[in-house]
Amino acid sequence: MIATIDRTLSRVPMYRLMSIALGVILVAAIISSLAGALFYSPLSLILSAVVAVLSTALTSRLFALIFRSRVHGESSIITGLIIFFLMLPSVEVGGLLVIALVGFFAGASKYVLAWRGRHLFNPAAIGAFIVSLTGLGAAGWWVATLPLLPFVVLGGAAILWRTRTLIVPLVFIGTTYLLVITPLLSFGADAFATAIVSYPILFLGMFMLTEPLTLPPRRWQQVVVALVVAVLFALPLYLGSYLSTSLSFGNFYLSQEFALVIGNLVAAAIALPAGARLRLIGSREVGPGSLEFAFESDRPLRRRAGQYAELHVPHRRADARGERRHLTVVSAPESSGRDITVAVRMPERRSSFKSALAELKQGDDVRLTWLGGDFLLPKDEKTPVLLVAGGIGITPFVGQFAEAAAGGRDVTLVYRASSSDDLLYRDELAAARAPVVVVTRDEPTDLPFGWSWQPDLAAAFASLASVGSRTALLSGTPTFVARATGALRAAGVKRIHTDRFSGY
Repeated sequence: MIATIDRTLSRVPMYRLMSIALGVILVAAIISSLAGALFYSPLSLILSAVVAVLSTALTSRLFALIFRSRVHGESSIITGLIIFFLMLPSVEVGGLLVIALVGFFAGASKYVLAWRGRHLFNPAAIGAFIVSLTGLGAAGWWVATLPLLPFVVLGGAAILWRTRTLIVPLVFIGTTYLLVITPLLSFGADAFATAIVSYPILFLGMFMLTEPLTLPPRRWQQVVVALVVAVLFALPLYLGSYLSTSLSFGNFYLSQEFALVIGNLVAAAIALPAGARLRLIGSREVGPGSLEFAFESDRPLRRRAGQYAELHVPHRRADARGERRHLTVVSAPESSGRDITVAVRMPERRSSFKSALAELKQGDDVRLTWLGGDFLLPKDEKTPVLLVAGGIGITPFVGQFAEAAAGGRDVTLVYRASSSDDLLYRDELAAARAPVVVVTRDEPTDLPFGWSWQPDLAAAFASLASVGSRTALLSGTPTFVARATGALRAAGVKRIHTDRFSGY
């Protein structure tokens, strides 16, 4: 079941999935309006949505020209739709102009309020916040209504499953509900229902707080941001009348978008985007249909083995997957403070990103916009480790395997490939001089010293002594991860950390 969901969602590019989820909520809103379940008329919904999307898209295109950058059309649509759900729908010229103004500030913020290739604020939130400061209008967050609740939950769940960012909304939603419900208890037993229906907690937590471009790279950092936003979200309920008399300044007041904007600032303060300019110094084939790209950074990079890099490779006619991609760093951190190496599969039908990456020449520049991740070896070096890789999923383990073996850690690698010819980084793995169990259909005849072969994962895990006491790190496609997780559980392994290569 899990593998089926993973396969289905991984076929949909992330931007496209977000657009679909928001589009479904839009259609549900129009249908609810026609049925009389929403206060707003169908015409006001349609006009407001068109204005929000067009204003954001046109502004993004304008500032892309000014900053000599490329605009991602689907990203503009997503921002426009979020703005539509924040600002009160209207058929009046004044109301539509306010929505257009929010779209303008949102689109501009992606280029003006940016650092090393990444915008610092959620565009819809900062756009609504800036407009509120002008006194011309304020966000109504009308998406928080009972008829739209099921569609928000289902769409948000699909996005969280695809992005693997469940911990962030869980912390935010759980903390916010607790803080919001407490002051509402004095109004009776309906406090929980009121909090769910009347506050945009789910929408903000699932669709906005989880925006990858404004989240810090480590899980503990993301939890801190979620807690900050939750407290600021609920703070007006505790301040009551004190808020309007003592904490207001001009047109400023605490709001949901303000809470998210401050959360974005905290994220930047904790871990400013680790952007850098990367210059290609070489590329090579590391296996059938797999290419490695070695880059040199224009500044020292701090990273750990197993972390990922987000590369921005501008190119014409980018497809729905966009110009950015998360790629695991292959090279060990101690190899050089400026060197960074990634490897990718190159199928016959490639995404536009992979095609652009393959066409890079030595000396060409790309941008590193993010560096981080929590797919790391256990901190306690006495913890025995089992690394389980499937295909291209070997990439995070090349550096980790070498690091663990060099440090004297008890480490074993189980490597599943379709054939011995598809075993990537054989020389690098053999140099670690640690046990490797190869899982292929046919038994290889030329395995390095200390390596062994097994026909399937179950047999591989059964061949390991005290396998149940090990902490397993598991990397590969969603299908492989699901299958290997089941085999690990059957072998008695309890501590399993996964890294899925979804859609890449």
